[in-house]
Amino acid sequence: MPDFLPMATLDMLRRRAELLRQVRQFFDSRGFLEVETPVLSHDVVVDQHLEPLSVTLFADAREPERGKKLWLQTSPEFAMKRLLVAGATAIYQVTRAFRGGEAGGRHNPEFTIVEWYRVGDDYAAGMSLLEDLAREILQLGTPERLTYREAFLRYAQVDPYTATQEQLFAVAGMNSTPYVTVPNRDRDGLLNVILACLVEEHLGCGRPTILYDYPASQSALARVRPAHPPVAERFELYVHGIELANGYHELLDPAVLRERNRDNNAARAAAGKYPLPEESRLLAAMDHALPACSGCALGFDRLVMVATGAKSIQEVMAFPMERA
Repeated sequence: MPDFLPMATLDMLRRRAELLRQVRQFFDSRGFLEVETPVLSHDVVVDQHLEPLSVTLFADAREPERGKKLWLQTSPEFAMKRLLVAGATAIYQVTRAFRGGEAGGRHNPEFTIVEWYRVGDDYAAGMSLLEDLAREILQLGTPERLTYREAFLRYAQVDPYTATQEQLFAVAGMNSTPYVTVPNRDRDGLLNVILACLVEEHLGCGRPTILYDYPASQSALARVRPAHPPVAERFELYVHGIELANGYHELLDPAVLRERNRDNNAARAAAGKYPLPEESRLLAAMDHALPACSGCALGFDRLVMVATGAKSIQEVMAFPMERA
């Protein structure tokens, strides 16, 4: 096939457009306001595992080294939360997001993301809204809810909270694939390998699964709930073993986010990665007061994959990276 042609068929693109209309209708019918925020920003999510792409703006093409570095967004989260501080109460967005170092049948460095926030929603309400979206758009039944711990006990026969790191390493090492490397006994790294190799393939089979109550060390921008052990109020939607969405009962404390940013940059440095800017306009907005809310981000391309039975993300994109 000539490389100037799209990867997705025109029938696939028609189905994709119809799914996008359905997603917009879902939020519009519930009183959400569709918004647009910058794809290019001074700020960016500080995450140990996400690799944002930078862009240099320069006024004089003869001196590009004097240009200003900005970041292509891995998610519209920061700017959307600033809108909540400004008084918005229920917002959603369909936009492009960018993440470097991600490739394969479920990844493209540039992808379409659907993200939403609603003020006043707690943890349960955030999961319920995601359940409603999955049921209405995919029509695969009401999702089951399964805690992170329950999933590990059921499918990997190991408790992610009480197992020693040596035990986790043994489980990860015995069950990893040639495509998944086992890290040097880093607890979260080991848990991620076990999740990828033993647990995920069982999630969302028969009906969608919402996995929730993640380890506190994997909280990202979610609140941590005191418990034994503490858990992050974070939830993810899986269908046919594919992660489609990631949601949080949102963190409100800017001091905690500053601490997480420092910790994530320290982990990035230890892994030989470049640092990311720790201060942001989101933090300034949170200092002013971010209202209590729940939010979620959904990978729209993966949603199209699941809805159409496509085997790879490239099949549902007109021009994935190799054709861009």
